[in-house]
Amino acid sequence: MIIYEDILTGDEIISDTFKLKEVDNVLFECDCRNITKKLNEDIQLDGANPSAEGGDEDAGGDADTVQVLDIVDNFRLQEYPKLEKDEYKKYIKSYMKKILKALEEKGAPKETIDEFKNNAQTGLKRILANYKNYDVFVGESFDGEAMQVLVDYREDGVTPYATFWKHGLKENKV
Repeated sequence: MIIYEDILTGDEIISDTFKLKEVDNVLFECDCRNITKKLNEDIQLDGANPSAEGGDEDAGGDADTVQVLDIVDNFRLQEYPKLEKDEYKKYIKSYMKKILKALEEKGAPKETIDEFKNNAQTGLKRILANYKNYDVFVGESFDGEAMQVLVDYREDGVTPYATFWKHGLKENKV
């Protein structure tokens, strides 16, 4: 399995268990799912008798649940305040400089660096055209200057998908 980490923070962002689709040679997209997660789930030990311990008081009732995106839950992504479009442009300019510097420091092949330089504007235009629709998430470290994972819904209005900067991710085989 391959886990992709934020190249700047080391936060786990996504894995190859999600079908990643390359877009414009600079972005990854993957479909997500809304899942229902129980809050304050009771843990039962083997051999325990919940009825004798008063553990069945709300048996048959609805447990407290919340809808979450599977990638948010799996990778402990944190919802981040969405920037205004002009502020996002400032952030992304700085972020791209950091990615380029990180690629150079890590000795990325010239082809990889050229791919990022040549396609970053195309990817950015795609994002900016749809920016008003995105929800924003960041890695577990809650570093807003690192990768911001953008989530929107497909044309069907039901299927969520996430967008990542391909060159901002580092593969880690486990």
